[in-house]
Amino acid sequence: MLFTSMLQQLYNFADTFIVSRGLGDDCVAAVGNMGSLFFLIVGFSLGLSNGFGILIAQSYGAKNYKLLKQNLAAVIQLSCVITVVLTTLSVVFLPNALLVMNTDAKIMNDCLKYGYIVFGGLVATILYNVASCVLRSLGDSKTPFIAIIISSVFNLAMDAFFIFVLHTGVEGAAIATVASQLISAFICIYKLKGIEIIKLHKSDFIFDLPRYGQLLKNGLPMAFMNSITAIGCMVVQAFVNVQSVAYTSAYAVCCRYINLFMNPACTAGSAMSAYTGQNYGAGRFDRIREGLRVCLFIALVTYVIFGSIMVFGYHQLATFMLKGDDTVALAEEYFPVAGAMLIMVDFLFVYRNAVQGMGYPFIPMLSGVAEMVMRITIIVLFMDRIGFQATAFAEASAWTGALIVNIVAYYLIYRRKVKKFAIKDVRVTT
Repeated sequence: MLFTSMLQQLYNFADTFIVSRGLGDDCVAAVGNMGSLFFLIVGFSLGLSNGFGILIAQSYGAKNYKLLKQNLAAVIQLSCVITVVLTTLSVVFLPNALLVMNTDAKIMNDCLKYGYIVFGGLVATILYNVASCVLRSLGDSKTPFIAIIISSVFNLAMDAFFIFVLHTGVEGAAIATVASQLISAFICIYKLKGIEIIKLHKSDFIFDLPRYGQLLKNGLPMAFMNSITAIGCMVVQAFVNVQSVAYTSAYAVCCRYINLFMNPACTAGSAMSAYTGQNYGAGRFDRIREGLRVCLFIALVTYVIFGSIMVFGYHQLATFMLKGDDTVALAEEYFPVAGAMLIMVDFLFVYRNAVQGMGYPFIPMLSGVAEMVMRITIIVLFMDRIGFQATAFAEASAWTGALIVNIVAYYLIYRRKVKKFAIKDVRVTT
């Protein structure tokens, strides 16, 4: 899962690098400006997929294969409806969303070109998210890894071909992204079709309103959590955009680095979600506790490595991706602050996914609200006072607020569940 996720981030990172070298900082700003808006839509679908996956993991852990097939059939039906709705809404309201985000007229056209293609091909992203999430819930993390290797190579080759050979502009990067997602989705779907315990028939695809309700009850809070977080990021993006295109370019690159460096801990959190779901279904709370310790250790190690790179290598990071002196100087203000506080978001991924895996998606949604409030509060209060560095403090504050909510929730839920399970076990033994 780590290698899969790192490859995803690396080819996103490579996208930005190729756009930067081939098209310049303004195009980096255009692609980066779409980041928070893309996360609003894709994060919503990813949250739903993760929520659906927890129920699949729990039924798989309990060896209830009939329930597993019922859940999977309902997931496929819901995903089709969600894809149509999200694609339509994102394409129709894209221009309005860019205006709300104070997008500079200088990059507006490129934003629209990139956005229409990526959102128009949203089906590819959702297909991969759902298929890979189901595979991981069944204990298969290798197939998504293989899919990402193949799609990453294809994506980078297509990026370079479109931008350096055909000189297509940002739309070339968008086409390459959608095409590579389709490839990874088809690989995962092909693997799923060969798993005997989840082979579905027409009779499985019934209209099951209670089942839809159960899946949405678990998935929507996680989807809303991502969307709420994205709204906070969009507000920050709006404050950044109103300054200058240089601010937008610098912020885009900083976000790419943050997404890359937080990725190992994010992956540990995703593993914690499926692992917790399986062991929660099996009643193995001791394994949940041990899994938490392992994932927190992974998060700590990655913080020491990548946090140090950001704190001490800020100049090298900035000049590797950016050309202009103004944009480089802005990025250099961001990295030391964000790097020092990276441990907050690393631990957040682990605790939040543990809470989700135990079947409490509403708590992480509340933590998403805390993230949004902290992020918006800091950027509103300090952007005019300390400039671009306020974006780093906004991120750090958001991570810290959400982490506190999830730590408290995890230990309260865990102790209550262990006590309840112990009482039940005593009664059964008696």
